[in-house]
Amino acid sequence: MTEVPTAAHVRAALAEVADPADAIHLQRFFKTGPGEYGEGDVFLGVRVPATRAIAKRYAGLELSEIDQLLDSPVHEERLAGLVILNARFAKAAKPRTLDVAGQEQMVRFYLAAVHRGRVNNWDLVDSSAEHIVGPWLLERPRDLLFALAQSDSLWERRVALLSTFAFIKAGDASTTFELCEQLLDDRRDLIQKAVGWMLREVGKRVDRLLLLGFLDRNAARMGRTALSYATEHLTPDQRAHYRAR
Repeated sequence: MTEVPTAAHVRAALAEVADPADAIHLQRFFKTGPGEYGEGDVFLGVRVPATRAIAKRYAGLELSEIDQLLDSPVHEERLAGLVILNARFAKAAKPRTLDVAGQEQMVRFYLAAVHRGRVNNWDLVDSSAEHIVGPWLLERPRDLLFALAQSDSLWERRVALLSTFAFIKAGDASTTFELCEQLLDDRRDLIQKAVGWMLREVGKRVDRLLLLGFLDRNAARMGRTALSYATEHLTPDQRAHYRAR
Protein backbone atom coordinates (compact mmCIF):
# COMPACT_ATOMS: atom_id res chain seq x y z
CA MET A 1 0.00 0.00 0.00
CA THR A 2 1.41 3.41 -1.06
CA GLU A 3 1.94 5.79 1.84
CA VAL A 4 -0.11 8.98 1.65
CA PRO A 5 2.24 11.98 1.44
CA THR A 6 2.08 14.50 4.25
CA ALA A 7 3.61 17.83 5.21
CA ALA A 8 5.83 15.90 7.64
CA HIS A 9 7.34 13.98 4.71
CA VAL A 10 8.20 17.22 2.93
CA ARG A 11 9.72 18.70 6.10
CA ALA A 12 11.87 15.61 6.62
CA ALA A 13 13.05 15.60 3.01
CA LEU A 14 14.03 19.27 3.18
CA ALA A 15 15.85 18.75 6.46
CA GLU A 16 17.90 15.95 4.89
CA VAL A 17 19.42 18.28 2.27
CA ALA A 18 19.69 21.40 4.44
CA ASP A 19 23.04 23.15 4.70
CA PRO A 20 23.55 25.45 7.72
CA ALA A 21 26.16 27.50 5.82
CA ASP A 22 23.67 28.12 3.03
CA ALA A 23 21.07 29.08 5.63
CA ILE A 24 23.27 31.93 6.84
CA HIS A 25 23.78 33.15 3.29
CA LEU A 26 20.07 32.94 2.45
CA GLN A 27 19.02 34.80 5.57
CA ARG A 28 21.27 37.68 4.51
CA PHE A 29 20.19 37.52 0.86
CA PHE A 30 16.50 37.62 1.73
CA LYS A 31 16.91 40.50 4.19
CA THR A 32 15.74 38.81 7.40
CA GLY A 33 17.32 41.28 9.81
CA PRO A 34 15.43 43.71 12.08
CA GLY A 35 13.49 46.27 10.05
CA GLU A 36 14.18 44.52 6.73
CA TYR A 37 11.44 43.23 4.45
CA GLY A 38 12.03 39.58 5.40
CA GLU A 39 12.47 40.22 9.11
CA GLY A 40 12.34 37.05 11.16
CA ASP A 41 12.15 34.60 8.25
CA VAL A 42 13.84 31.27 8.99
CA PHE A 43 15.94 29.32 6.47
CA LEU A 44 17.14 25.73 6.52
CA GLY A 45 19.67 26.26 3.75
CA VAL A 46 18.03 24.37 0.87
CA ARG A 47 18.65 25.64 -2.64
CA VAL A 48 15.68 26.18 -4.96
CA PRO A 49 16.38 23.27 -7.37
CA ALA A 50 16.45 20.85 -4.42
CA THR A 51 13.24 22.32 -3.02
CA ARG A 52 11.53 21.95 -6.39
CA ALA A 53 12.71 18.34 -6.73
CA ILE A 54 11.23 17.52 -3.32
CA ALA A 55 7.99 19.30 -4.20
CA LYS A 56 7.75 17.20 -7.37
CA ARG A 57 8.21 14.04 -5.32
CA TYR A 58 5.26 15.02 -3.10
CA ALA A 59 3.03 16.52 -5.77
CA GLY A 60 0.04 14.56 -4.46
CA LEU A 61 -0.12 16.51 -1.21
CA GLU A 62 -3.65 17.48 -0.17
CA LEU A 63 -4.53 21.14 0.39
CA SER A 64 -4.78 20.62 4.14
CA GLU A 65 -1.17 19.39 4.17
CA ILE A 66 -0.03 22.21 1.89
CA ASP A 67 -1.66 24.59 4.36
CA GLN A 68 0.57 23.20 7.10
CA LEU A 69 3.62 23.97 4.97
CA LEU A 70 2.41 27.49 4.24
CA ASP A 71 1.95 28.15 7.94
CA SER A 72 5.50 27.02 8.69
CA PRO A 73 8.05 29.58 9.93
CA VAL A 74 10.57 27.92 7.58
CA HIS A 75 10.94 29.63 4.22
CA GLU A 76 11.78 26.54 2.18
CA GLU A 77 8.74 24.72 3.55
CA ARG A 78 6.48 27.55 2.41
CA LEU A 79 8.17 27.56 -1.00
CA ALA A 80 7.71 23.80 -1.35
CA GLY A 81 4.02 24.19 -0.50
CA LEU A 82 3.60 26.85 -3.20
CA VAL A 83 5.41 24.79 -5.83
CA ILE A 84 3.12 21.84 -5.08
CA LEU A 85 0.09 24.14 -5.28
CA ASN A 86 1.28 25.42 -8.67
CA ALA A 87 1.46 21.88 -9.99
CA ARG A 88 -2.01 21.04 -8.68
CA PHE A 89 -3.45 24.17 -10.30
CA ALA A 90 -1.73 23.45 -13.63
CA LYS A 91 -3.15 19.92 -13.65
CA ALA A 92 -6.65 21.22 -12.90
CA ALA A 93 -6.33 23.63 -15.86
CA LYS A 94 -5.38 21.00 -18.46
CA PRO A 95 -8.13 19.94 -20.88
CA ARG A 96 -7.87 16.24 -19.97
CA THR A 97 -7.99 16.88 -16.22
CA LEU A 98 -10.00 20.10 -16.23
CA ASP A 99 -11.46 20.96 -12.84
CA VAL A 100 -12.79 24.51 -12.74
CA ALA A 101 -14.24 24.13 -9.24
CA GLY A 102 -10.88 22.81 -8.05
CA GLN A 103 -9.10 25.76 -9.65
CA GLU A 104 -11.40 28.22 -7.89
CA GLN A 105 -10.83 26.44 -4.60
CA MET A 106 -7.07 26.69 -5.05
CA VAL A 107 -7.22 30.39 -5.92
CA ARG A 108 -9.22 31.06 -2.76
CA PHE A 109 -6.82 28.89 -0.78
CA TYR A 110 -3.83 30.78 -2.18
CA LEU A 111 -5.33 34.21 -1.54
CA ALA A 112 -6.17 33.21 2.03
CA ALA A 113 -2.49 32.37 2.54
CA VAL A 114 -1.49 35.70 0.98
CA HIS A 115 -3.90 37.62 3.21
CA ARG A 116 -2.63 35.98 6.37
CA GLY A 117 0.96 36.84 5.47
CA ARG A 118 2.29 33.42 4.47
CA VAL A 119 3.39 34.39 0.94
CA ASN A 120 5.77 36.89 2.41
CA ASN A 121 8.95 37.25 0.43
CA TRP A 122 9.60 38.23 -3.15
CA ASP A 123 10.60 34.75 -4.34
CA LEU A 124 7.44 33.24 -2.84
CA VAL A 125 5.29 35.80 -4.66
CA ASP A 126 7.21 35.54 -7.91
CA SER A 127 7.07 31.75 -8.00
CA SER A 128 3.31 31.55 -7.44
CA ALA A 129 1.19 34.57 -8.42
CA GLU A 130 1.61 34.22 -12.18
CA HIS A 131 0.91 30.48 -11.99
CA ILE A 132 -2.26 30.61 -9.89
CA VAL A 133 -4.00 34.01 -9.85
CA GLY A 134 -2.84 35.05 -13.32
CA PRO A 135 -4.19 32.04 -15.27
CA TRP A 136 -7.43 32.08 -13.29
CA LEU A 137 -8.13 35.71 -14.19
CA LEU A 138 -6.99 35.50 -17.80
CA GLU A 139 -10.59 35.30 -19.07
CA ARG A 140 -12.29 36.75 -15.99
CA PRO A 141 -12.81 40.21 -14.43
CA ARG A 142 -9.64 41.46 -12.75
CA ASP A 143 -11.04 43.72 -10.03
CA LEU A 144 -9.31 41.54 -7.44
CA LEU A 145 -5.90 42.71 -8.63
CA PHE A 146 -6.76 46.38 -8.22
CA ALA A 147 -7.98 45.69 -4.69
CA LEU A 148 -4.71 43.90 -3.91
CA ALA A 149 -2.77 46.82 -5.36
CA GLN A 150 -4.43 49.14 -2.82
CA SER A 151 -3.46 46.94 0.13
CA ASP A 152 -1.14 48.12 2.89
CA SER A 153 0.72 44.83 2.45
CA LEU A 154 3.83 45.01 0.28
CA TRP A 155 3.34 41.36 -0.67
CA GLU A 156 -0.27 41.78 -1.73
CA ARG A 157 0.73 44.68 -3.98
CA ARG A 158 3.49 42.57 -5.51
CA VAL A 159 1.05 39.65 -6.02
CA ALA A 160 -1.17 42.03 -8.00
CA LEU A 161 1.69 43.03 -10.30
CA LEU A 162 3.23 39.58 -10.74
CA SER A 163 -0.14 38.00 -11.51
CA THR A 164 -0.18 40.05 -14.71
CA PHE A 165 2.87 38.18 -15.99
CA ALA A 166 0.41 35.50 -17.14
CA PHE A 167 -1.49 38.14 -19.12
CA ILE A 168 1.71 39.49 -20.66
CA LYS A 169 2.69 35.98 -21.79
CA ALA A 170 -0.73 35.77 -23.44
CA GLY A 171 -0.10 39.06 -25.29
CA ASP A 172 -2.24 41.31 -23.07
CA ALA A 173 -0.56 44.36 -21.50
CA SER A 174 -3.68 46.30 -20.51
CA THR A 175 -3.95 45.31 -16.86
CA THR A 176 -0.19 45.57 -16.35
CA PHE A 177 -0.28 49.18 -17.53
CA GLU A 178 -3.27 50.04 -15.31
CA LEU A 179 -1.67 48.53 -12.22
CA CYS A 180 1.71 50.10 -12.93
CA GLU A 181 0.07 53.52 -13.21
CA GLN A 182 -1.72 52.88 -9.91
CA LEU A 183 1.58 51.98 -8.22
CA LEU A 184 3.95 54.46 -9.88
CA ASP A 185 4.24 56.55 -6.72
CA ASP A 186 4.94 53.52 -4.51
CA ARG A 187 8.62 53.87 -3.68
CA ARG A 188 9.09 50.55 -1.91
CA ASP A 189 12.07 48.96 -3.63
CA LEU A 190 10.35 45.63 -4.28
CA ILE A 191 7.37 47.39 -5.88
CA GLN A 192 9.64 49.61 -7.96
CA LYS A 193 11.46 46.52 -9.24
CA ALA A 194 8.20 44.69 -9.96
CA VAL A 195 6.76 47.67 -11.88
CA GLY A 196 9.90 48.02 -13.97
CA TRP A 197 10.19 44.28 -14.55
CA MET A 198 6.61 43.89 -15.78
CA LEU A 199 6.95 46.92 -18.06
CA ARG A 200 10.18 45.52 -19.49
CA GLU A 201 8.40 42.22 -20.18
CA VAL A 202 5.64 44.06 -22.04
CA GLY A 203 8.32 45.55 -24.30
CA LYS A 204 9.95 42.15 -24.83
CA ARG A 205 6.88 39.91 -25.17
CA VAL A 206 3.97 42.06 -26.33
CA ASP A 207 4.95 45.23 -28.20
CA ARG A 208 7.87 47.59 -27.68
CA LEU A 209 5.81 50.47 -29.05
CA LEU A 210 3.27 49.95 -26.26
CA LEU A 211 6.09 50.22 -23.73
CA LEU A 212 7.42 53.38 -25.35
CA GLY A 213 3.95 54.91 -25.28
CA PHE A 214 3.65 54.15 -21.56
CA LEU A 215 7.07 55.68 -20.92
CA ASP A 216 6.19 58.78 -22.97
CA ARG A 217 3.20 59.32 -20.68
CA ASN A 218 4.74 58.34 -17.36
CA ALA A 219 8.56 58.45 -17.32
CA ALA A 220 8.64 61.78 -15.49
CA ARG A 221 6.66 60.24 -12.58
CA MET A 222 8.61 57.01 -12.35
CA GLY A 223 11.18 56.23 -9.71
CA ARG A 224 14.76 55.65 -10.79
CA THR A 225 14.65 51.90 -10.07
CA ALA A 226 11.41 51.25 -11.98
CA LEU A 227 12.61 53.31 -14.94
CA SER A 228 15.96 51.54 -15.00
CA TYR A 229 14.32 48.10 -15.12
CA ALA A 230 11.70 49.16 -17.67
CA THR A 231 14.25 50.59 -20.12
CA GLU A 232 16.84 47.84 -19.73
CA HIS A 233 16.38 46.45 -23.26
CA LEU A 234 15.97 49.76 -25.05
CA THR A 235 18.73 51.39 -27.06
CA PRO A 236 21.28 53.55 -25.19
CA ASP A 237 19.75 56.68 -26.73
CA GLN A 238 16.23 55.68 -25.69
CA ARG A 239 17.36 54.90 -22.15
CA ALA A 240 19.11 58.25 -21.88
CA HIS A 241 16.05 60.05 -23.24
CA TYR A 242 13.66 58.58 -20.68
CA ARG A 243 16.04 58.79 -17.75
CA ALA A 244 16.66 62.48 -18.49
CA ARG A 245 12.95 63.10 -17.93
